[in-house]
Amino acid sequence: MYDYIKGILTKITAKYIVVEVGGIGFILQVANPYAYSGDMNQQVTIYTHQVIREDAHLLYGFRTEAEKSVFLNLISVSGIGPTTALAIVAVDDNDGLVRAIEQKNITYLTKFPKIGKKTAQQMVLDLEGKFVLSEQAEVPSLAVEESANTALNEAMEAMEALGYRPAELKKIKKFFEGTTDTAENYIKSALKMLMK
Repeated sequence: MYDYIKGILTKITAKYIVVEVGGIGFILQVANPYAYSGDMNQQVTIYTHQVIREDAHLLYGFRTEAEKSVFLNLISVSGIGPTTALAIVAVDDNDGLVRAIEQKNITYLTKFPKIGKKTAQQMVLDLEGKFVLSEQAEVPSLAVEESANTALNEAMEAMEALGYRPAELKKIKKFFEGTTDTAENYIKSALKMLMK
């Protein structure tokens, strides 16, 4: 129903962002909410996909049309819902995902949260040869403004919202303790570590 929303970014939480358009705040479920930290109180364009369930009407948001396309391909696979697809998109390694699907690398695919062997095999079956990736727009690096503990805690909360287990996150958090970075960068680094 909606292709994109253009408005002012007014709120960032671990699970979603809020974009105000014409006095209405739209809740958008996004892969990495803290990636939008540099856009706070500024106009943003978010590509969207609406999911209507019996108990909820949800909007999923993406920085680029390519990211949205990957999400739409993923939710077309039996056994992959929007939350799981969002967790896969959050890894921000579309080339690795496509390579794993084309090479039938089930081991790589099962590293994503809630993706077992059967679903990984279904991904290969349904998506092989379907991905066409365009260049993604670069997201500028953010200056480190947050305290390390706050940023790290926010990152772990966001990853738990994506479906990663607390036991996995505890190890990741311990690895990053004592470092200083933004929540966005912690999430990106942690996701890369989990995919190795």
